[in-house]
Amino acid sequence: MNIPIILAGGVGSRVGADRPKQFIEIQGKPVLVYTIEAFQNHPEIDAIEVVCIESHIEYLKELVEKYELTKVKWITKGGEDFQHSVMNGINNLRDKIDDDDIVMVHYGASPFVTSDVISDAIRVCEEKGNSSPAMSSVLLLGSNDGEKSTQWIDRDKVVIFNSPQCFKYSYVKSLYEEAIETGAIDKVEPHTTTLMFYLGHEIYLSKSNQLNIKITTKEDLDLFDAYVMMKNSCKNS
Repeated sequence: MNIPIILAGGVGSRVGADRPKQFIEIQGKPVLVYTIEAFQNHPEIDAIEVVCIESHIEYLKELVEKYELTKVKWITKGGEDFQHSVMNGINNLRDKIDDDDIVMVHYGASPFVTSDVISDAIRVCEEKGNSSPAMSSVLLLGSNDGEKSTQWIDRDKVVIFNSPQCFKYSYVKSLYEEAIETGAIDKVEPHTTTLMFYLGHEIYLSKSNQLNIKITTKEDLDLFDAYVMMKNSCKNS
């Protein structure tokens, strides 16, 4: 089976809204619903788990029913930070799925993800055991030296990661067990991929695109609003 773990446990304070950013409504529908629908409508997705901020779990259940999100099989509460939310999601699936199943860590505020990105992440994970959508930067890169930049960075030698990050279930369980045992869980930037780098694991790259961003700022919300309007206009034309 292929099971996304959709992370909706954060507050998203940089957006400056009166609610967690994943529950901000765009064209009358919460951002999180758009994200879930990307997986709900994908033929290779078998079931969905949502890791939700505790204060909004009952509201999420209402949304699941209202929008007929039938693949949402499990809802569990978020942790104190990203890593603990991922661990909550992983642990909640114990005895529910098999070790060879694929779990896909995806941000609840990443509704731009497209079907082909999901498909390729699954394909690479099936072949290699893990995958992450990644792409080269389309912008020029340079060093950050305080108020100036003194060194050019070859953009063909770096990649930009986003989600869904895919793992065989057995692998991601052992990864977090290793991270806790070694203390790495408290030493690196809160992402599953950074744990992998810190612990010396390889990350296999799958297809991505410039559209696949995580909503972080008010400008990102405005961009998604315009994107939804464009998509709706194309459907109605």
